[in-house]
Amino acid sequence: MTNLANYIDHTALKPEATQADILKLTDEAKKYGFASVCVNPCWVAFAAEQLKNSSVEVCTVIGFPLGASTAETKAFEAKDAISKGAGEIDMVINIGALKSGQEERVEADIHAVVQAANKHALVKVIIEACLLSDDEKVRACRLAVNAGADYVKTSTGFSTGGATPEDVSLMRKTVGEKIGVKAAGGIHSKADAESMIAAGASRIGASSGVKIVGEGL
Repeated sequence: MTNLANYIDHTALKPEATQADILKLTDEAKKYGFASVCVNPCWVAFAAEQLKNSSVEVCTVIGFPLGASTAETKAFEAKDAISKGAGEIDMVINIGALKSGQEERVEADIHAVVQAANKHALVKVIIEACLLSDDEKVRACRLAVNAGADYVKTSTGFSTGGATPEDVSLMRKTVGEKIGVKAAGGIHSKADAESMIAAGASRIGASSGVKIVGEGL
């Protein structure tokens, strides 16, 4: 039987999330054994302090949610977050550059964050699949692999749509077994999570982690 908790990045990225919300998130992550908590950069140091004696990683988001900041800014954000305790970095690609056919620019953007992480943190690349054609999804995934990323990720959860099994399957087919695939956005139930894992996801981003692992217990 799949231990769903091991797949879940327990997430709180809403701008109005308070310190009390982050404390609740970290407490739940320790209780259920989630893979990580995913928080905005301003909460990384606090989350790291709460989780310092646990196996739960601190994940944060870079260039979020639009992906439209410069590569230099994303690299600085990543270094800063890692210095404060982040062990995983979820960065958003330059979506406009991809749609403009500027593949070298997109790859360089990703690579800047990979270099900044310098193997001190996993790098997950959010392609924002809901804004892309299937051909663009494939190209984005290939660029992430070429740039040395550890994962590709479907969505920010802040755009026009979230993860679908079809997108996860396409992304897994594109990257093969080389790197991970993270499904995020709109995953609210155990059935949702299991459908993403069946499609090829190796990590699930969800704010409903407690509900997901609680179903069927």
